[in-house]
Amino acid sequence: MTRPFVFSLLVVLLLAGGLLPMPAHAQSDAPLVTVQPDKAFFHPGEPATFSVTAPEGARVVARVTHLLDEVAQIEAPLEAGRASLRWDPPAEAPRGYGLAVSVLDDSGAEIAATSAAFDVLEHWLQAPRYGFLTEFQQGRDNIDETMAWAARYHVNGLQFYDWQYRHEQLLPPEDPYSDLLGRQMSLETVAQLIDAAHARNIAAMPYTAIYGASPAFYAQHPEWALFQADGVAFDFGDGYLKIMDPTPGSPWAEHLLNQFARVLDQTAFDGIHLDQYGAPKAGRNAAGDPVDLAEVFPAFINESAALVDEKREDGAMIFNAVGNWPVETIAPSDEDAVYIEVWPPHRDFMDLHAIIAQAEALGGGKPVIIAAYIHPNNAHNVRLANAVIFGSGAFHLELGEPGVMLADPYFPKFGEMNETMQAAMQRAYDFLVRYEEALNTGTRDATEARAGALAIEGVKTDGTLSKNRVAVIVRAGEARETFSLVNFMGLAHGKWLETLFQGPEPQHDLAITLQVERPVERVWLASPDGEDITPQVVAFEAEDGAIRFTVPQLDYWTMIVVDYAHD
Repeated sequence: MTRPFVFSLLVVLLLAGGLLPMPAHAQSDAPLVTVQPDKAFFHPGEPATFSVTAPEGARVVARVTHLLDEVAQIEAPLEAGRASLRWDPPAEAPRGYGLAVSVLDDSGAEIAATSAAFDVLEHWLQAPRYGFLTEFQQGRDNIDETMAWAARYHVNGLQFYDWQYRHEQLLPPEDPYSDLLGRQMSLETVAQLIDAAHARNIAAMPYTAIYGASPAFYAQHPEWALFQADGVAFDFGDGYLKIMDPTPGSPWAEHLLNQFARVLDQTAFDGIHLDQYGAPKAGRNAAGDPVDLAEVFPAFINESAALVDEKREDGAMIFNAVGNWPVETIAPSDEDAVYIEVWPPHRDFMDLHAIIAQAEALGGGKPVIIAAYIHPNNAHNVRLANAVIFGSGAFHLELGEPGVMLADPYFPKFGEMNETMQAAMQRAYDFLVRYEEALNTGTRDATEARAGALAIEGVKTDGTLSKNRVAVIVRAGEARETFSLVNFMGLAHGKWLETLFQGPEPQHDLAITLQVERPVERVWLASPDGEDITPQVVAFEAEDGAIRFTVPQLDYWTMIVVDYAHD
């Protein structure tokens, strides 16, 4: 949602006062070795390439893993602190990989190590790690660095937020230009950002709004508006915008579709990102006829999607279900992902899971993207929310501009991430990519059917609440089940919207009993909470239709993967 706000100094004051929580298991120092994937993902048949930097050493050796299996080993000389790694992955997609990198001296001894991840996708929407951009001023000088940063966090799609000249006239009459708020912008910068994104396999999506128009445009076309029962046109933000009637076939709808066509004809954007404001939900047109926006929105989405398909072979259409409304009608539409901006009354962490599961079902398995704005200083909230979102098979719009995180529906009001938070997020996104076949691609939600099959001795696992229990979220694949344990023990509250000053109480040696209906081949664990995100096979005992095993530690999120024996 577009809302003009003035940036607050609250974050600065809290940071100065030392009142901000720090995540557990975080690295305080920058790693000695860095691995930069050259692209946000790799297409089938495209070589996977990486740039490695290290202050010393003779050569770099990297083990490539797919889930539990090592599939390749690659190496390259380290010259002047830099090395380039290349591997030709199999054409199978989607598929996530781990990368264990060691720096060796002349004798072959390891002197430094780190890990990374990458994936192979046919299209970014197979696993849409959606991010954002907000800065389009003339002469922006960190474009390449921005896209390298996005690629390092595997952000493979970027929403260009408020890039447009006006809501009703997307392309500017001249360049540079000023937007409706007076921000100085440049279409040349937009074009440079798009090109730089494409060079790293990152899609570029232009923000647009389905019914917002400037007061000046409304004054020229008052009959195009959406009206209240008393005949007064709806507005947004105390007159900042007027609300127009987007009914397909209406003058405003035809005008907006023409604007989309111009954008796709004159820029290299990859589709359309379409916003709404959550209200009004109904109104009247100029003739006094009722307009039900829950029915109008999907009809307009379908027309927009058809236009995108005409203009772009691999284009994307994304629409914002503000407050999860009207997800029942838009999720089955022709949009390519179910994108939901979460607001009260959905306050609890497990509300995020419920929203995702519903959207996935309504959308017929379409990917789900969640916009839930949490300041990066609220580290516990971020990590628990991402545990729920990622564990539920969805993606979180939160990263994009270097070193910051979305903190507000008006995207320029972002929050700065400290080094500790950046390291934690890097591990989280490496984890998301490395284990995508267990978490999202090729899986479906099975929480309602299977969460009750898992019991933890002495610990409540009821997933309807987000406090004083361990939530169990289940994803099911063809021959695999993934049980995400999310730790809500000891929290002051279970609300993602309210700051947690203390994280969950770590749990140790959890005795797990899991009811199963077929033979189990192996059980393995992984977690993004510590520095080591590699999988660990655990021993289990099978008896009377159940298996029993121990989870050594649960901080925020531990993933249990059960691989079943093939028939």
